[in-house]
Amino acid sequence: MQAREELSERKLTILHAIIQTYLETGEPVGSRTISKYSDLNLSSATIRNEMADLEELGYILQPHTSAGRIPSDKGYRLYVDMLMEEKEQELNDMQEQMLEKADKMDQLLSQAAKVLANNTNYATMVSTPVNNANKIKFIQLSNVDEEQLLAVIVLGGNVIKNKIITMDEQLSNENLLKLNMLLNTSLNGMSIEEINLGLIARLKEQAGIHSAVVSDVLDAVADAIQVDDGMHIYTSGATNIFRYPELSDKQSAQEIISAFEEKQQLSELVTQTLAQEDNTGIQVYIGDETPVQTMKDCSVVTATYELGEGMKGTIGIIGPKRMDYEHVLKSLKKLQSELDAIFHKSE
Repeated sequence: MQAREELSERKLTILHAIIQTYLETGEPVGSRTISKYSDLNLSSATIRNEMADLEELGYILQPHTSAGRIPSDKGYRLYVDMLMEEKEQELNDMQEQMLEKADKMDQLLSQAAKVLANNTNYATMVSTPVNNANKIKFIQLSNVDEEQLLAVIVLGGNVIKNKIITMDEQLSNENLLKLNMLLNTSLNGMSIEEINLGLIARLKEQAGIHSAVVSDVLDAVADAIQVDDGMHIYTSGATNIFRYPELSDKQSAQEIISAFEEKQQLSELVTQTLAQEDNTGIQVYIGDETPVQTMKDCSVVTATYELGEGMKGTIGIIGPKRMDYEHVLKSLKKLQSELDAIFHKSE
């Protein structure tokens, strides 16, 4: 960035301080005010010299004969560009961390399902955590091209969702910055249930001519906040079903193994387990109680583990009705505690 290259770190810091102070007060900013700015440790004379250079370079203006300065359009442009660059870098860093974390999580959960199957001699499943808190952490809008806008929505548990929004005309960086600030100030920490019609009307009014963009972003938020469709389920030990005559003699053994291969019914089991009002404990379904029809001759025991910030996953054990409940409950409780501890430690 050429504009930044012509400024030293000290000049950049002083320019940033002038803009920040002017944004807060609306009054021209003097060297004495800037000398009190945190961690500068510069004399008023040094600051005056730097401000004179900044004025000569066109980054600040002296509106009248007072000693105070205000930012010029060129100064605002540099400030906005640096702010956008900083936010994009933060977002890139966050995405990289989450991809790395997701990869480690996949390996961990796959291994957990195997260990549990070996330990119990039953069929097991472990789902990846899904976002259940529906809280908005951060929204970042950026231009893709003249007709498209990228909305990056970060939810509780650092779940990242991307949505392309088609535009009638390209937004300037200044307008993007204003919309980003408006959306984040208004929606940070809110759940979808808290975004009511009054709030939407207020946001649209504040967005002015860009109210259509706000509508599209809110639609994207509503889509993103639905229970995550990217859930994976790791299974192990399905063939253990054949160890038990009451299951292996029936057609149900094949049906159970098919359910493990196709995973659709397991997804329904996970969804129902997570939908329980108190879904942090252990649930035991015997026979017809199970939400999965093909497992009505079995017992299904599930537990929920927590990643934090509303991210929850399910562990399940499927076996005959005469399963060793005491051993299963102990094994499940142990794995539940281990996953809770691992995920809370890695945050």
